[in-house]
Amino acid sequence: MTQQGVRWTADQVLALAPDAASRKAGSKLGAAGPWSEAGSSDEGTVWGLCKGSGSKPYQTIVDIADASGPAYKCSCPSRKFPCKHALGLLLLWAGGDGAVPTGEAPEWAGQWIAGRRKRAEEKGSGDSSGSPSGSADPEAARRRAERRAERVTAGAAELEQRLTDLLRGGLASAEQSGYGLWEETAARMVDAQAQGLASRVRELGAIPSTGPGWPVRLLEECALLHLLGQGWLRRERLPGALAATVRSRIGLPVTADGPPVRDRWLVLAQYDTADSRLTTRRIWLYGADSDRTALLLSYGAAGRAPELALPVGLTLEAEVSAYPGAGQLRVALGEQFAPPAPTAIRPQGMTTSRAAARYGDALRDDPWLESVPVTLDRVVPTPDGDSWQLADADEDAALPLTPAARSRPGLWRLVALSGGAPVRVFGECGHQGFTPLTAWPEGPGDAIALC
Repeated sequence: MTQQGVRWTADQVLALAPDAASRKAGSKLGAAGPWSEAGSSDEGTVWGLCKGSGSKPYQTIVDIADASGPAYKCSCPSRKFPCKHALGLLLLWAGGDGAVPTGEAPEWAGQWIAGRRKRAEEKGSGDSSGSPSGSADPEAARRRAERRAERVTAGAAELEQRLTDLLRGGLASAEQSGYGLWEETAARMVDAQAQGLASRVRELGAIPSTGPGWPVRLLEECALLHLLGQGWLRRERLPGALAATVRSRIGLPVTADGPPVRDRWLVLAQYDTADSRLTTRRIWLYGADSDRTALLLSYGAAGRAPELALPVGLTLEAEVSAYPGAGQLRVALGEQFAPPAPTAIRPQGMTTSRAAARYGDALRDDPWLESVPVTLDRVVPTPDGDSWQLADADEDAALPLTPAARSRPGLWRLVALSGGAPVRVFGECGHQGFTPLTAWPEGPGDAIALC
């Protein structure tokens, strides 16, 4: 499938940026000035030379035809994917003004393209002939799983004792003991190979002395952590789906074992979160035929963006397989049948009251769920004192925006898009409110990324 007749919008290109700095720098390189020998092929690749601070220009190439999202190669020293040069080249190509003509790839670009195509063919033939991992010793794997389960059980029991000591001594002691106690407890959970418990313990340590009502918030989080620990210690008594959710929340590795579902998947949103160890990319998808929402997770080392990137507003015809767990939306991306392409598809929307009810329903399957993905139909961003909310245009109801959403520049893009008129907004609805991620105008128009 060729890409020459399918031009992305500038917003779809900039949605690939790993951070705001890359988005700004890439925008400056979206003009013809710094580029030479730019070109593209009917097979879906774009290349060009970008003048930098050195004597030699940077060689930049993007494979748009990769069905799992664009692939990038640039001779610059940046560790970001995509780098500002790749973003600038895609913006130049998206402009469609002849600055990136169709032609034959130069040798340096052709070698990279040929190498990618060859590796894809080898991977496909290797998959069809069977994987060597299938010959692994199942008995050894079972023993490793048992040893890890024993360590997690010991860690969960230790955590229960720490929580008991905290409540016996009073929540005020958490403010006096400082963050060191929590970090030590989190380290013990890491030793027990329970990364999920370690992450939640670190969140506990950040709550004391964070403003009015912090003891209540701390007690709520302690209760959820206690529930998770007890869920693990009594996992044999739980229904299968809930037990799978507990294993996932604890941090045990799970495999996507659901049957493949082929659909035209609309890329709803993409955003990254990072800590000192890992960068996590969340990509929300909407199945046009199945009317279901799914989540792709991709990871990169600290300071590096994950390589999987899908432009918001495009559709990807592909198969996905679900991970186990009650109410879990995470999927693994399987076979892709065509590269991402523009579309007029939009997700179905709902009222603000129905969105709140959906989150409540989801908590029955997963009590540790922070939020659920929903699309709100016909809402208007309106100020609410010192805050903002999304007011339903057709009923007397509204959802407050989360504190994080109120501090993002995407809020003002949403306000400008609305102009006081109803819009359709996709985002995450949880106990802190609603976080808008993508919006569409009431009439025809492309998706606008807000994150």
